[in-house]
Amino acid sequence: MQHDSQKTPAHENVYRTIRDMILRGDFAPGQPVTIQGLAELLGAGMTPVREAIRRLTSEGALQFQGNRRVSVPELTEAQIDEILFARTILEPELARIAATRVTVEELCALTTTDAALDAAIERGDAQGYLHHNYRFHMTLYEASGAEVLLPLVRTLWLRAAPSLRVMCGLFGTRNLPDMHQMALEALRRGDAEAVARALEADIRQGMENVRLALFARAGVTGQDNLIKQG
Repeated sequence: MQHDSQKTPAHENVYRTIRDMILRGDFAPGQPVTIQGLAELLGAGMTPVREAIRRLTSEGALQFQGNRRVSVPELTEAQIDEILFARTILEPELARIAATRVTVEELCALTTTDAALDAAIERGDAQGYLHHNYRFHMTLYEASGAEVLLPLVRTLWLRAAPSLRVMCGLFGTRNLPDMHQMALEALRRGDAEAVARALEADIRQGMENVRLALFARAGVTGQDNLIKQG
Protein backbone atom coordinates (compact mmCIF):
# COMPACT_ATOMS: atom_id res chain seq x y z
CA MET A 1 0.00 0.00 0.00
CA GLN A 2 1.78 3.11 -1.23
CA HIS A 3 1.07 6.65 -0.12
CA ASP A 4 1.88 9.86 -2.00
CA SER A 5 4.22 11.75 0.32
CA GLN A 6 4.09 14.80 -1.97
CA LYS A 7 0.41 15.40 -1.24
CA THR A 8 -0.06 13.97 2.24
CA PRO A 9 1.38 15.43 5.49
CA ALA A 10 4.23 13.44 7.04
CA HIS A 11 2.25 12.47 10.13
CA GLU A 12 -0.57 11.10 7.95
CA ASN A 13 1.86 9.09 5.82
CA VAL A 14 3.41 7.59 8.94
CA TYR A 15 -0.01 6.78 10.38
CA ARG A 16 -1.12 5.05 7.18
CA THR A 17 2.12 3.10 6.87
CA ILE A 18 1.95 1.73 10.42
CA ARG A 19 -1.77 1.06 10.01
CA ASP A 20 -1.08 -0.91 6.83
CA MET A 21 1.67 -2.87 8.59
CA ILE A 22 -0.82 -3.85 11.28
CA LEU A 23 -3.44 -4.81 8.69
CA ARG A 24 -0.87 -6.99 6.88
CA GLY A 25 -0.02 -8.73 10.14
CA ASP A 26 3.57 -7.44 10.18
CA PHE A 27 3.31 -7.24 13.97
CA ALA A 28 2.32 -10.31 15.97
CA PRO A 29 -0.16 -10.03 18.85
CA GLY A 30 1.76 -9.06 21.96
CA GLN A 31 4.84 -7.91 20.02
CA PRO A 32 6.41 -4.83 21.64
CA VAL A 33 7.70 -1.98 19.48
CA THR A 34 9.29 1.32 20.41
CA ILE A 35 8.67 4.79 19.04
CA GLN A 36 12.38 5.05 18.23
CA GLY A 37 12.38 1.65 16.53
CA LEU A 38 9.42 2.58 14.34
CA ALA A 39 11.01 5.94 13.52
CA GLU A 40 14.21 4.20 12.40
CA LEU A 41 12.31 1.54 10.46
CA LEU A 42 10.25 4.11 8.58
CA GLY A 43 12.94 6.77 8.28
CA ALA A 44 10.56 9.19 9.97
CA GLY A 45 10.79 11.70 12.78
CA MET A 46 9.82 10.89 16.33
CA THR A 47 6.96 13.42 16.36
CA PRO A 48 4.93 11.96 13.44
CA VAL A 49 5.53 8.43 14.77
CA ARG A 50 4.34 9.47 18.22
CA GLU A 51 1.21 11.07 16.70
CA ALA A 52 0.52 7.96 14.61
CA ILE A 53 0.84 5.75 17.67
CA ARG A 54 -1.50 8.02 19.60
CA ARG A 55 -4.14 7.67 16.86
CA LEU A 56 -3.70 3.91 16.54
CA THR A 57 -3.90 3.51 20.32
CA SER A 58 -7.17 5.45 20.38
CA GLU A 59 -8.46 3.06 17.70
CA GLY A 60 -7.47 0.01 19.75
CA ALA A 61 -4.88 -1.18 17.21
CA LEU A 62 -1.98 -0.58 19.63
CA GLN A 63 -1.64 -0.27 23.39
CA PHE A 64 0.83 1.62 25.56
CA GLN A 65 2.99 -0.39 27.96
CA GLY A 66 5.12 2.37 29.47
CA ASN A 67 8.77 3.30 28.86
CA ARG A 68 7.81 4.63 25.40
CA ARG A 69 6.87 1.11 24.32
CA VAL A 70 3.72 0.02 22.58
CA SER A 71 2.49 -3.37 21.49
CA VAL A 72 -0.19 -5.01 19.42
CA PRO A 73 -2.91 -6.19 21.81
CA GLU A 74 -3.54 -9.89 22.25
CA LEU A 75 -7.23 -10.59 21.84
CA THR A 76 -9.08 -12.31 24.65
CA GLU A 77 -11.94 -14.70 23.96
CA ALA A 78 -14.39 -12.05 25.17
CA GLN A 79 -12.92 -9.52 22.74
CA ILE A 80 -13.19 -12.02 19.88
CA ASP A 81 -16.87 -12.44 20.77
CA GLU A 82 -17.37 -8.66 20.72
CA ILE A 83 -15.58 -8.21 17.40
CA LEU A 84 -17.53 -11.09 15.87
CA PHE A 85 -20.81 -9.60 17.10
CA ALA A 86 -19.99 -6.14 15.77
CA ARG A 87 -18.68 -7.37 12.43
CA THR A 88 -21.68 -9.61 11.76
CA ILE A 89 -24.01 -6.69 12.44
CA LEU A 90 -22.18 -3.96 10.52
CA GLU A 91 -20.49 -5.65 7.58
CA PRO A 92 -23.46 -7.58 6.15
CA GLU A 93 -25.44 -4.33 6.29
CA LEU A 94 -22.72 -2.49 4.38
CA ALA A 95 -22.64 -5.34 1.86
CA ARG A 96 -26.43 -5.20 1.53
CA ILE A 97 -26.34 -1.46 0.80
CA ALA A 98 -23.37 -1.82 -1.55
CA ALA A 99 -25.22 -4.46 -3.58
CA THR A 100 -27.80 -1.84 -4.56
CA ARG A 101 -25.18 0.75 -5.55
CA VAL A 102 -22.14 -1.10 -6.87
CA THR A 103 -20.93 0.05 -10.28
CA VAL A 104 -19.56 -2.05 -13.13
CA GLU A 105 -16.10 -0.64 -12.42
CA GLU A 106 -16.31 -1.57 -8.74
CA LEU A 107 -17.53 -5.06 -9.60
CA CYS A 108 -14.57 -5.49 -11.95
CA ALA A 109 -12.21 -4.32 -9.20
CA LEU A 110 -13.75 -6.82 -6.77
CA THR A 111 -13.37 -9.64 -9.30
CA THR A 112 -9.71 -8.74 -9.92
CA THR A 113 -8.97 -8.54 -6.19
CA ASP A 114 -10.62 -11.89 -5.55
CA ALA A 115 -8.51 -13.49 -8.28
CA ALA A 116 -5.38 -12.08 -6.65
CA LEU A 117 -6.57 -13.41 -3.29
CA ASP A 118 -7.09 -16.89 -4.76
CA ALA A 119 -3.58 -16.79 -6.23
CA ALA A 120 -2.16 -15.84 -2.82
CA ILE A 121 -3.97 -18.79 -1.23
CA GLU A 122 -2.60 -21.18 -3.86
CA ARG A 123 1.01 -20.11 -3.32
CA GLY A 124 0.69 -20.03 0.47
CA ASP A 125 1.25 -16.28 0.66
CA ALA A 126 -0.27 -15.25 4.00
CA GLN A 127 0.64 -11.59 3.63
CA GLY A 128 -0.84 -11.49 0.14
CA TYR A 129 -3.99 -13.17 1.42
CA LEU A 130 -4.40 -10.61 4.20
CA HIS A 131 -3.80 -7.68 1.84
CA HIS A 132 -6.23 -8.81 -0.87
CA ASN A 133 -8.82 -10.03 1.63
CA TYR A 134 -8.85 -6.60 3.27
CA ARG A 135 -9.01 -4.83 -0.09
CA PHE A 136 -11.93 -7.02 -1.23
CA HIS A 137 -13.98 -6.25 1.86
CA MET A 138 -13.16 -2.53 1.89
CA THR A 139 -13.82 -2.10 -1.84
CA LEU A 140 -17.23 -3.68 -1.36
CA TYR A 141 -18.07 -1.67 1.75
CA GLU A 142 -16.86 1.61 0.23
CA ALA A 143 -19.39 1.07 -2.56
CA SER A 144 -22.10 1.50 0.10
CA GLY A 145 -21.22 5.16 0.61
CA ALA A 146 -21.89 4.70 4.35
CA GLU A 147 -19.90 7.49 5.97
CA VAL A 148 -20.65 6.54 9.59
CA LEU A 149 -20.45 2.75 9.49
CA LEU A 150 -17.33 2.40 7.36
CA PRO A 151 -14.86 3.94 9.87
CA LEU A 152 -16.27 1.66 12.58
CA VAL A 153 -15.63 -1.39 10.42
CA ARG A 154 -12.07 -0.27 9.63
CA THR A 155 -11.38 -0.01 13.36
CA LEU A 156 -12.66 -3.55 13.92
CA TRP A 157 -10.33 -4.81 11.18
CA LEU A 158 -7.38 -3.07 12.82
CA ARG A 159 -8.11 -4.95 16.03
CA ALA A 160 -8.52 -8.33 14.32
CA ALA A 161 -5.82 -8.25 11.60
CA PRO A 162 -2.78 -9.35 13.67
CA SER A 163 -4.72 -12.37 14.91
CA LEU A 164 -5.67 -13.22 11.32
CA ARG A 165 -1.94 -13.49 10.63
CA VAL A 166 -1.62 -15.95 13.52
CA MET A 167 -4.42 -17.98 11.94
CA CYS A 168 -2.57 -18.04 8.61
CA GLY A 169 0.68 -19.03 10.28
CA LEU A 170 -0.79 -21.93 12.22
CA PHE A 171 -3.22 -23.37 9.70
CA GLY A 172 -1.79 -22.26 6.35
CA THR A 173 -3.73 -20.48 3.62
CA ARG A 174 -5.61 -23.36 2.01
CA ASN A 175 -8.03 -23.77 4.92
CA LEU A 176 -8.91 -20.09 5.08
CA PRO A 177 -12.51 -18.93 4.67
CA ASP A 178 -13.40 -17.46 1.29
CA MET A 179 -17.05 -16.83 0.51
CA HIS A 180 -16.16 -14.09 -1.93
CA GLN A 181 -17.15 -16.04 -5.02
CA MET A 182 -20.66 -16.48 -3.64
CA ALA A 183 -20.77 -12.76 -2.86
CA LEU A 184 -19.63 -11.88 -6.39
CA GLU A 185 -22.24 -14.12 -7.99
CA ALA A 186 -24.94 -12.52 -5.84
CA LEU A 187 -23.69 -9.04 -6.75
CA ARG A 188 -23.89 -9.86 -10.45
CA ARG A 189 -27.51 -10.93 -10.17
CA GLY A 190 -28.41 -8.03 -7.85
CA ASP A 191 -29.33 -10.21 -4.86
CA ALA A 192 -28.51 -7.96 -1.90
CA GLU A 193 -29.66 -10.45 0.74
CA ALA A 194 -27.47 -13.21 -0.69
CA VAL A 195 -24.49 -10.84 -0.67
CA ALA A 196 -25.12 -10.07 3.00
CA ARG A 197 -25.43 -13.78 3.85
CA ALA A 198 -22.18 -14.61 2.06
CA LEU A 199 -20.30 -11.90 3.94
CA GLU A 200 -21.75 -12.97 7.29
CA ALA A 201 -20.70 -16.59 6.67
CA ASP A 202 -17.22 -15.43 5.63
CA ILE A 203 -16.85 -13.35 8.80
CA ARG A 204 -18.09 -16.10 11.11
CA GLN A 205 -15.73 -18.69 9.64
CA GLY A 206 -12.79 -16.32 9.79
CA MET A 207 -13.34 -15.22 13.38
CA GLU A 208 -13.96 -18.76 14.61
CA ASN A 209 -10.68 -19.80 12.99
CA VAL A 210 -9.02 -16.86 14.76
CA ARG A 211 -10.40 -18.16 18.04
CA LEU A 212 -8.99 -21.63 17.39
CA ALA A 213 -5.65 -20.21 16.24
CA LEU A 214 -5.23 -18.14 19.39
CA PHE A 215 -6.14 -21.14 21.54
CA ALA A 216 -3.57 -23.24 19.68
CA ARG A 217 -0.96 -20.49 20.06
CA ALA A 218 -1.62 -20.52 23.79
CA GLY A 219 -1.18 -24.30 23.88
CA VAL A 220 -4.84 -25.30 23.67
CA THR A 221 -5.52 -27.97 21.06
CA GLY A 222 -7.72 -26.56 18.34
CA GLN A 223 -6.34 -27.51 14.95
CA ASP A 224 -8.41 -30.70 14.70
CA ASN A 225 -11.53 -28.57 15.07
CA LEU A 226 -10.55 -26.03 12.43
CA ILE A 227 -13.61 -24.86 10.53
CA LYS A 228 -12.91 -25.55 6.88
CA GLN A 229 -14.49 -24.07 3.82
CA GLY A 230 -17.18 -26.43 2.56
